Amino acid sequence: MALDKILSIGGKPGLYKLLTQTRSGFVGESLLDGKRITVGMRSNVSVLSEIAIYTLEEEMPLREVFQKIKEKEGGEKTSVSHKADKIDLEEYFFSVLPNYDEDRVYASDIKKIIQWYNLLTDNNITDFVEEKTEGEGEESAVASSEEE
Repeated sequence: MALDKILSIGGKPGLYKLLTQTRSGFVGESLLDGKRITVGMRSNVSVLSEIAIYTLEEEMPLREVFQKIKEKEGGEKTSVSHKADKIDLEEYFFSVLPNYDEDRVYASDIKKIIQWYNLLTDNNITDFVEEKTEGEGEESAVASSEEE
């Protein structure tokens, strides 16, 4: 399952899998306990594929940060808990992403990233690499053959 189907809903714990859209919002299923909820359009909802982390040079997509954690941990859960002390969280995140912007990425953000990564790993959602690279090449090939 791709990260564009995984949601973070403001005020709700954990992450949710997008099941279907309705006229007034959508239906999501919790990755924590499997319960389904209906979420209205006015709720603060973030799609994980659209989230990025500030670095000193540019913003890095969350999927790339997850991939770096996965490489560091060998595909397993993180060696540090999201409930660890602020200094431990920052040291861990620095080992994963040494150029993150310490002024704009807070300990609460690191805590969320670690918690989300572990939740995704528990649910066997560990394919963080960009899937669209092959499809984009095919589309450009189709577009160039149509122009001829």
